[in-house]
Amino acid sequence: MSSSTTPTRARRPRALARLGGVLVLIGALVGVTAVPVGAVLIAGAHWSEKQHDELPAQLLDPPAAQLTRVYASDGKTLITTFYDQDRHDVSLAQIAPVMQNAIVAAEDTRFYSHGGVDLKGVARALASDARSGSAEQGASTLTMQLVRNVLKEDPTLTAAERAEATEDTPARKLREIQYAVELESRLTKKQILQNYLNIVYFGDGAYGIEAAARRFFGVSPAKLDLAQAALIAGVVQSPDAYNPIGGDRAQAKVRQGYVLNAMVKAGLITEAQRAAAAREKLTYSGRTQPNGCIDATGDADGWGFFCDYFERWWDTQAQFGATKTERENALRRGGYTVVTTLDPDVQKVAAEQSRRVYPLDNKKTLPIAVVQPGTGKVLALAVNRHYGTADSIIDTVNPLVSGGGSVSGYPSGSTFKMFTMLAALEAGMPLDTGFDSPSKLVTEWPDSGPDSCDGRYCPGNANPGWMDGYRTMWDAFGRSVNTYFVHLEEQVGPDKVVEMAKRLGISFSAPADARMAAESAASWGSFTLGVVDTTPLELASAYATVAAEGTYCAPLPVASVTGSDGGHVNVPSTCKQVLDPEVARAATDAARCPVGQQSAAGRCNGGTAEQVAGIFGGLDVAGKTGSTEDNRTETFVGFTPAMAAAGIANDPANPSDLVGSAVESRVVTAVARTLRAAAGDGDQRFTAPGSATTYGR
Repeated sequence: MSSSTTPTRARRPRALARLGGVLVLIGALVGVTAVPVGAVLIAGAHWSEKQHDELPAQLLDPPAAQLTRVYASDGKTLITTFYDQDRHDVSLAQIAPVMQNAIVAAEDTRFYSHGGVDLKGVARALASDARSGSAEQGASTLTMQLVRNVLKEDPTLTAAERAEATEDTPARKLREIQYAVELESRLTKKQILQNYLNIVYFGDGAYGIEAAARRFFGVSPAKLDLAQAALIAGVVQSPDAYNPIGGDRAQAKVRQGYVLNAMVKAGLITEAQRAAAAREKLTYSGRTQPNGCIDATGDADGWGFFCDYFERWWDTQAQFGATKTERENALRRGGYTVVTTLDPDVQKVAAEQSRRVYPLDNKKTLPIAVVQPGTGKVLALAVNRHYGTADSIIDTVNPLVSGGGSVSGYPSGSTFKMFTMLAALEAGMPLDTGFDSPSKLVTEWPDSGPDSCDGRYCPGNANPGWMDGYRTMWDAFGRSVNTYFVHLEEQVGPDKVVEMAKRLGISFSAPADARMAAESAASWGSFTLGVVDTTPLELASAYATVAAEGTYCAPLPVASVTGSDGGHVNVPSTCKQVLDPEVARAATDAARCPVGQQSAAGRCNGGTAEQVAGIFGGLDVAGKTGSTEDNRTETFVGFTPAMAAAGIANDPANPSDLVGSAVESRVVTAVARTLRAAAGDGDQRFTAPGSATTYGR
């Protein structure tokens, strides 16, 4: 006698004691027709040495993890999915009847006639277990399997509680019996079958019938034919071994044959149908669901950068959890359907235009963002890179367009003159406010830098012959006259200009910039010249505020979010009025000068981006160029009444590597063509400002 025999004999009396009573009870009562089957089973289950709790609520509404699908703005084009388990619940009406019949034939032929437990099967299994001294025999019905699967997958239970759901003991079997009988009294057979098909594991990472149909055959559950359904039903017995993608296909076919025969025996199909299904040559998909932004589609156009921004946005939204961890879990397990604001056509144009300036393998980049005024919807985030982790210059996961993490952005030069002009207009200074603008302006602010004048900050004009002289806001903005705007900043106060930039969404995310804004805003004379790091997304959103006549909307990557129950999830509005509409209209009027168009008063007389007017062919457009000191970066931001776009040429790995002035014209053209594609063909017009903001009367 081996040493392993003694423990087995020692366990047998205890197993007989626990199970024998149930067998006697079931055997005695089954023959008494007046006793309801449900009463028999409840009594048997109560024979367990444990007292059982009431039916767990999760059995009525299984909380299994489901994947979240993220779509482009058309609601049809998949960007990616997020999941811990590849599962997406579907209704029974979305599952082919042959699939429903196949799983019943394979796993529980008396499903529609029993009350949760197959008495004959259980009696046979319990007898076998009693003889062996352990729980070895099966006979679990679909309802019992559902109980087991729900409890072992329930994320609200502890690891120990989940382990109990699959422990190989008679007590677990009795507990399953009790729960299964109670569940049958609460749910219909259709509900039980639907829940089972949505939670059961089919192998190869496919949880639930939707994932199995898609992964194995590339179809929805509604499109499964008899041969496919029988094969899927057959793998449940041993999903890792029998699935046709990562398992043994020969064994999968054997199991398919078993299911088909069971269906004939149950009267669910004819022999001819069985034979035809057995002969059918199956084509396997093996298509896995994308998971996360690395797997995002649209790789050629850099959809991963938009996906990354969406994920960062999600992590800040309290409606998806109290903490970042809870929000991440909700994204990967909550089964949401998200329709984003990404416009694939606009994204494609933006990516193409960026790569016309710098190819993929150039160390310099041109990130471009497109935003809709009045809503904040982000239509495109593109750059001349692939979103990926490969060790290559063309791949990165850094948020080069939107910023975040270690990316605070890039200085954008004279585009910040917009904030000075807005602050001046708000302070009551009209567009025709005029100053003499010398080549160099000695200011009131102390400065110890190499370009200071006797200890005072003294900026100069980049092109004195074209910029110097008497200027108003119109031609000073059009020609980008530094000394005019620094003097205008002196009049209104740099702190007011800094506050205006904050109001329009500039984040000051670089620590040095945040420190200056907090401690030295009142003496920050160079602020108007765009020395602060920003991103194309921030800049486009700021100028979109002007386009929307003073309504600022924080960038928004989402159009709608639907929960797994089909209910709408509220996405709070991000819009608020931050400027008087007249102030915004006046700023827009001046912003038509840089792009080669004319202001309402006819006061534009030169611009730094005059080719933009030709690109727009008579449609209203406004914007501003920006060159930083020594042309370290080159920027253009433009807007129409319907759209705003910005791009900043830079070297993200080496800020001291100058992009040079020669690229400015190409940056302007790239961003303008992107903006033109996004704006569409609608002939929307800017509203002219009134006389108060134009002339001060």
